[in-house]
Amino acid sequence: MKQSRTTLPETTPPVTTPPETTPPETTPPETTPPETTPPETTPPEMTLPQSAPPSWSTAHGTLDFAGVPIVMGVLNVTPDSFSDGGECLDPEHATARADQMVADGVGIIDIGAESTRPGSEPVSADEQIRRLRDVLPEIRRRNPHTPISIDTRLVKVAAFAIEGGADIINDISAFRDDPDMLALARETGAHAILMHMRGKPRTMQKNLDVGQGVDIVEHVLAFLRDRVDALVAGGLSRDKIAIDPGIGFGKTLEQNVSLMGHLGVYVAEGLPVLLGASRKSFLGRLTDCPDERSRVSASLASATVAALSGVQMVRVHDVPETVDAMRIVHAIRTSAASGGR
Repeated sequence: MKQSRTTLPETTPPVTTPPETTPPETTPPETTPPETTPPETTPPEMTLPQSAPPSWSTAHGTLDFAGVPIVMGVLNVTPDSFSDGGECLDPEHATARADQMVADGVGIIDIGAESTRPGSEPVSADEQIRRLRDVLPEIRRRNPHTPISIDTRLVKVAAFAIEGGADIINDISAFRDDPDMLALARETGAHAILMHMRGKPRTMQKNLDVGQGVDIVEHVLAFLRDRVDALVAGGLSRDKIAIDPGIGFGKTLEQNVSLMGHLGVYVAEGLPVLLGASRKSFLGRLTDCPDERSRVSASLASATVAALSGVQMVRVHDVPETVDAMRIVHAIRTSAASGGR
């Protein structure tokens, strides 16, 4: 009996085998390499597009979208535009202003005969043409090698301007307000700039809280894609279309800032992009500057941000200052792209 009892302890040693399962605990370090992935989260909107959109060749000059960002100079022949209304109502003053813009290095002269500031009332086609009649043809005669855009929503005005030498239709309604605008662009070969706007100028800055829940960047992108598709389906070549996110047209301060921070989203569409933030009220609110004419530095900052985001055209009031800024941006971008140190 004593011998049988002594055999029982011999069965207990196998209890020591479980520790053999512990070595797999050394595998967790293999999960550390993925920590190298965060650099992929850098915002794509602040990088330049892989390939620049094609140039626009007009009867009065070529616009090279791969070079120095193009400055579009504002010329309002109106009595009530928000920043310079009344300054160029006189034809001589208007033509002199255009001449100075060209001397300062402007790439496009944008002529408008209707104020579209918040709260403005529409102006008839006949009145717009009356304001343009002694101005646009003379500017074209004196500046034969500078493209001109006509800032209008009405086909009758656009037709008059194209006959007088305009090359581009800059339509804040994106060809929605006048159903015949598309046919005019298609038949004349004019280029088109399509802008996003919520509502109409008279009411666009009212009830802005209605759109507070939307992603403004995606909302504007979807709208512009839809309008581009509509024009292409109507027979206008995609190569003749540019887009504008419409800063200040039916947007809150926060939405304007958000659009400015995501301009690369629109550049990535492969179309020329125009930005018009010059002297606008959101800049005044951000800088506590109620005087539009004193917003030069704020306007230059917005134009510089746009250019660094890949935007090809900026619409401005302060031409010589912006031309200098765009040259600096281009020099820096060119050096960076070539690997210069």
